[in-house]
Amino acid sequence: MFKHLIVDAHEDLAYNALILGRDYSRSMAGTRRLERGLPFLSQRDNTLLGWPEYQKGQVALIFSTLFAIPAKHLSEISRKASYCDFDEARQVCLRQMDIYQRMVDEHPDKFDLISTTPELDMLLGKWKEPDAKRTHPVGLVILMEGAEGIRNPDELAEWWSLGLRIIGLAWTGTRFCGGWLEPGPLTNEGRELLKKMADFNFTLDLSHMDEEAAIQSLELYPGPIIASHSNVEALLPNAPDNRHLSNFVIQGIIERDGIIGVVPCNEFLQPAWKKQDGRQDVSLSHLVAHIDYICQVAGDARHVGLGTDFDGGFGLESVPNEVDSIADLQKLPPLLEARGFSETNITAILGENFINHLKNSLPKS
Repeated sequence: MFKHLIVDAHEDLAYNALILGRDYSRSMAGTRRLERGLPFLSQRDNTLLGWPEYQKGQVALIFSTLFAIPAKHLSEISRKASYCDFDEARQVCLRQMDIYQRMVDEHPDKFDLISTTPELDMLLGKWKEPDAKRTHPVGLVILMEGAEGIRNPDELAEWWSLGLRIIGLAWTGTRFCGGWLEPGPLTNEGRELLKKMADFNFTLDLSHMDEEAAIQSLELYPGPIIASHSNVEALLPNAPDNRHLSNFVIQGIIERDGIIGVVPCNEFLQPAWKKQDGRQDVSLSHLVAHIDYICQVAGDARHVGLGTDFDGGFGLESVPNEVDSIADLQKLPPLLEARGFSETNITAILGENFINHLKNSLPKS
């Protein structure tokens, strides 16, 4: 058994179940075999995820998204998860919430929904049992990416009762704020949503928010903050979009005791990379550089983790060359050790930082 539990702060599991029919209770190899030759793979890539791979890699927790895609970005394969108005966005998110509930109901030995600290403690207790032959359920913490499934702030009580615990206001720009490829500040609706989110102590996810909106949110939002899947802008000169974190935002997240999940996607590690280039020139050492950068800014290893976004529009063909599945994230410890990170720091980066965030932010009952 590996020494380090992994927390992955961003996976679009229900989205891919909805649009592609992917079943994450099966093996990665089984999904690849079923999908071999299907035309959508030219857009989506081969999967990196499966339940046996979660076990092999000791992936104990996943921040599992509710993601509705705006109709202006519609593709043929994403039609089932697209929306033209906020009623449709809500329905897409509710269907994905149902998918997570079915995953747990149909596979109680494989998946748990985690929405309170007692549930988290129970899950972690199972993973710490010493029997190496025993498998363990993977915890699912629900994260809404884009927030347009929330038609008005009064619906937050309902979403809280359903188990939603993390909300990101943006994917592209939304009615709440500027976002990826669509810059802009917080709107009045965004400010109102943040105000109501604080009443429940939702975690705010800054990933995909435009810098202006992220800075305003750091100033305004009193509750817990993360960036679930974001990389360092300073290491990506001439990157073609605004989804990476500036030093100012990184410092703001650190000052708010937040966590940044770094993304092992090749184009977010080498901006000039194209899929036709192949994977040979991008390695996990490029990801470690982003981890190390955040730690150097922070002066410690308490503010960075992993947010893979695996299967979130990219997969095998678009990740570092050492990675065949999510289990290969366990190749990070020796690379981190070579950079001078201690065993304690490596444990924190791979999972403990996000675990501590949840222990501090989830309700106690």
